[in-house]
Parts: sequence; structure tokens; C-alpha cells
Amino acid sequence: MKTVAVPVFENGTTEYTLEQDVTNAVIDRFVRDNHLRVVDLKSANAVIEGKLTGYKNAVFGFSAANRAQEYRVTITCSVVFKDLVKNREIWSEPSLVKTANYYVVPVPGDSAKTELDGRKEAIAKIADEVLARSVESW
Repeated sequence: MKTVAVPVFENGTTEYTLEQDVTNAVIDRFVRDNHLRVVDLKSANAVIEGKLTGYKNAVFGFSAANRAQEYRVTITCSVVFKDLVKNREIWSEPSLVKTANYYVVPVPGDSAKTELDGRKEAIAKIADEVLARSVESW
């Protein structure tokens, strides 16, 4: 197996552009890793198909004054990695969940962050997991 296609993930959430952000992160991981070359579906030996099934940004921690200061972004998706040559599923995860915590106030050693920062970190964790499972499976 030398090539992989990564069609745009399906977005089953209400988060605008989440599917594009996750798809781009997964493609970027494969490009940087260089085990499998990312190509279009017609030329690919394998395909990664994904569907985003959940997105949540919730309060995770409070200050002494009962003010929300820490939040957690949680992204859930289903992912399937298929071998198109042998027409078989190599791995699938119906509920891949990744989280990222961020503080909305400065904390020692770190500045205040936004939901977008937490979202980017959770997306990066999804991309890392998809790459790791895909290249370690053969």
C-alpha cells in the first residue's frame, strides 16, 4: 500500500467548517509522515472515511469565585480505513473521542485561550490517532 485518499469527512454536527478542519488536519498528518502518499480516490490504494458525530464545548473547571475558567472541547467521530486493492476494512473506530482543555484566563506558564484553540488541539489529536492507527496496521 503506497497511496491513500481522504475524502472530506461528513459533518453530523452543527459546527460550521468542522469537517473541513478535521479533513485538512488528517491530510496534513499523512503528508508530513510520508508513509502513504495522499492522492485522489481514483488513484488510491486505501481510503480513510470519516463522519463527525459530536462536538461539545463545556465548562470543566471553576475559579475560587465560582467563575468558569477552564473548558473542554470534545469531538467525536467515526473513522474507517479501507484497503481498496483487497477490498477489505483494515480498521474502524465507530466512536473516536478526543478532548482538549483550555483556560480562558491566564494561568502560570500559559496565556488565556479561546474555544478555537481548544478545537484545534482536539482536531490535532484526532489526526494523530488516525495516522497512528493507519500506519501501524501494516
